[in-house]
Amino acid sequence: MSTIEKINLADKFKQIPDFWNPRIAGELNGQQVKLAKFKGEFDWHHHEHEDEFFLVVSGSFEMHLRDKVITLNPGECIVIPRGVEHKPVAPVEAEVLLFEPASTVNTGNLESSERTRTDLERL
Repeated sequence: MSTIEKINLADKFKQIPDFWNPRIAGELNGQQVKLAKFKGEFDWHHHEHEDEFFLVVSGSFEMHLRDKVITLNPGECIVIPRGVEHKPVAPVEAEVLLFEPASTVNTGNLESSERTRTDLERL
């Protein structure tokens, strides 16, 4: 049996020096809890088979959808259903917790993007 330890989000975010590069903070039932810092614009993309959950821990970001823009502030979250094209945009730095299946690639259908991360670091 593995050791059960608490996860201090502030400490984990301090270990992340870059943007748009998610790290694994925990795993459960085939899902991963990922932490990432956002700043600037990401790419338009969608995920064929996975839903995504985004929770803003600090800062803020906008989730651009094809028909609207939703601004998320600390303590707010959004679920993006599979197949929905989206683009996160962070005018200022945001610390974001993501919850999604372990199979989820951050760039979705753009698997060959320079921002694609397939071998995520564990914090």
